Amino acid sequence: MSNQPHAPSGTKHTTRHRRPTHPDRYERGTRSYTMSHIRGKDTTIEVLVRKYLFARGLRFRKNDKRYPGHPDVVLPKWHTIVFINGCFWHAHQHCEAFSRPKSNVEFWTAKLLRNRERDERQHAQLVADGWRVIVVWECELAKTVREERLAKLYRQITATPARQPGVIDDTIPTE
Repeated sequence: MSNQPHAPSGTKHTTRHRRPTHPDRYERGTRSYTMSHIRGKDTTIEVLVRKYLFARGLRFRKNDKRYPGHPDVVLPKWHTIVFINGCFWHAHQHCEAFSRPKSNVEFWTAKLLRNRERDERQHAQLVADGWRVIVVWECELAKTVREERLAKLYRQITATPARQPGVIDDTIPTE
C-alpha cells in the first residue's frame, strides 16, 4: 500500500515536489556538518605518499606554513615541494574522477576555479623562489597505478639535480 495521502474524491491529486531520482544521503542540515569535517591535511593519500617517501630514506617537512600553499611535503635537501591534490577540490582537468556538482552550479564553478587559480599562483611563486614543484593527483594514486606513480615520484625527486626550478605535473597534456 502506498504511503501517499489520498486526494479527496472529485479532486485531482497533484504532487507539489518531485522526488529526486537519487535520494539525498543526508538528513536536512547534516550535509554542511559533514562537509565541515573534510580534512585539509593528513588525508589518506597524503599519508600514503609520505610513508612511501619516508620508507625510501627521504626526510621532509609536512604542511610547512612558511611556503605559499602550505605544501604537503617539503624536501629541503632536494629543493623540491610536493603537492598531493584531490581531484575534486583542485578541479583536476582531463580527469575522469572529477565531476562538477550538479546543484548550486554557480557557487561550485566559481569556487573550484578560484582554487585552481590560487594553486597556479602559489606554484609560480615557489618556482620564482627557486623550488621545484611536483603535483601528485588523487587519481594517480588509484590502486591499479599507485606503485608506478610513487616510484616515478621518487625518481622525479632524486634523479633531477636540485636547483632546477619548475612545475612537474604529468597530467597536463603536452602540445
